[in-house]
Amino acid sequence: MRQEWEPEDLIEVWTLLEEDQERLRNKSGANRLGFALLLKFFEVEARFPEDAGEIPVPAVSYVAQQVKVAADEWVAYDWSGRAIKRHRTEIRAAFGFRECTKEDQAQLAEWLAVELCGVELNRDRLAEAVVARCRNDRLEPPTTGRIARLVGSAVSTFEERFCAATVGRLSAATRSRLDDLIAEDAGTDESAGSGGTFFTELKADPGALGLDSLLAEVNKLQRVRGLQLPPELFGDVSEKLVAAWRARAAKEYPSDLRAAAGPVRYALLSTLCHVRETEITDSLVELFIQLVQKINTRAEKKVEGEFNKELKRVRGKEGILLRLAEAAVAEPGGTVRKVIYPVAGESTSKALAAEAAANEARYRARVRTVLRSSYSGHWRRMLSPLLNALELKCNNTAYRPVMDAIDLLKRYLDQPIAKEGAFFDEEEKIPLAGGGARGVAQGGRGRARPGRAHPVRAVRARGAAGRPAAPGDLGAGGGTRRTICRRTSRTTAMCTTTRSASRRTRRSSSMPFRSGCARP
Repeated sequence: MRQEWEPEDLIEVWTLLEEDQERLRNKSGANRLGFALLLKFFEVEARFPEDAGEIPVPAVSYVAQQVKVAADEWVAYDWSGRAIKRHRTEIRAAFGFRECTKEDQAQLAEWLAVELCGVELNRDRLAEAVVARCRNDRLEPPTTGRIARLVGSAVSTFEERFCAATVGRLSAATRSRLDDLIAEDAGTDESAGSGGTFFTELKADPGALGLDSLLAEVNKLQRVRGLQLPPELFGDVSEKLVAAWRARAAKEYPSDLRAAAGPVRYALLSTLCHVRETEITDSLVELFIQLVQKINTRAEKKVEGEFNKELKRVRGKEGILLRLAEAAVAEPGGTVRKVIYPVAGESTSKALAAEAAANEARYRARVRTVLRSSYSGHWRRMLSPLLNALELKCNNTAYRPVMDAIDLLKRYLDQPIAKEGAFFDEEEKIPLAGGGARGVAQGGRGRARPGRAHPVRAVRARGAAGRPAAPGDLGAGGGTRRTICRRTSRTTAMCTTTRSASRRTRRSSSMPFRSGCARP
């Protein structure tokens, strides 16, 4: 109870009513004052004070004035005699309360273990919940020490049940794999937290940003999944509880876990691996996003450096262009060497042309080229492990072509695309750039748009007599030949039409376009 009271609060809370005065008729002196203070304290707190210091001094003075007893008499009140026991019994009866028995305490502990311990981990709040429950049930709550022991008993009971339920959901093979995580290794120093065991790696965060870190996280995720924890292992348990046990397991050394009781050990390892599986998945996504940004940034910096070396700013460009225009107008029949070079020399003219050519379109095209080169030469190694490790989902229909392309790539990850004869099945729908009806090639209807492809190694279909026709080979009459891009793993649709049209007209060419992958 708070010790500082304003006069208005004292009047509202500590004023003795007429029925209270009736209960004081047969009492006098210290017993009269003590009974009155216990009565009002119980009315506010639904419990009795453990000692005289709990009752505020202003309240003692105010109640003493009402009962016409000196405030100093409060010190003489006996806290262990028969009078206080009789007073407590009378006050309980006045408010309809009864004393909390051992059976009541056992019921309270069971209620905590079943209802609250799984969602509330703070023991002080559990103690407050016990007091509130006693008030609701018209029970005088136990003392503070007894409530603390009651809460501790409830928490222990809950943890035993939680561990038993967790072990009951684990197969014998899974328990054996969990034991292997903390198997003793004579070559490691467990007390120092070092060592090369998988248990140590499991608790570690990803390393420096790079391809090796991403592949290491993929391997870590696959090994955690190899434990084969049930998907709904903690489906009926609060996330707060699982996180608390995960944090507890992360602080333990393997030797401590080996020494723990079986149910506790399996519960700790299960929560750690369950949460780490989610955390590693999230870290994989973050690493992938950061790597994509890193690849793009490196490409842009490289291209910017190349442009800065090639590009030489021409001072007084406007004046030079004006003089060039005047010279050309003055002598339209002259040669460049006689008319132009005297105004702007050969080196100046080349610098002007280079500056004009360094536009945004050229810059972006060069960045894309560097990106493709970097990806195909190094970063492409992450595609297959990443797609095997992650299950990608999206409810946005605008990105459906992207999800279809990912699903297609996952189905053909084991295809030997570096060899001849690597084709998609003819029944496959090949998502192309743009999405929608124009972004899917199927049954010969999909065409790669001219000017939007980059060269790759062609994997030609065989349709002649005596040779098996590859899927998508529709003969000379036209159609779509589909293959997998060796450099980017993208799908490509190559259009074939009749052989009679002119080669020079790109958009109506009868010859096949060069093998390429439609850009996203």
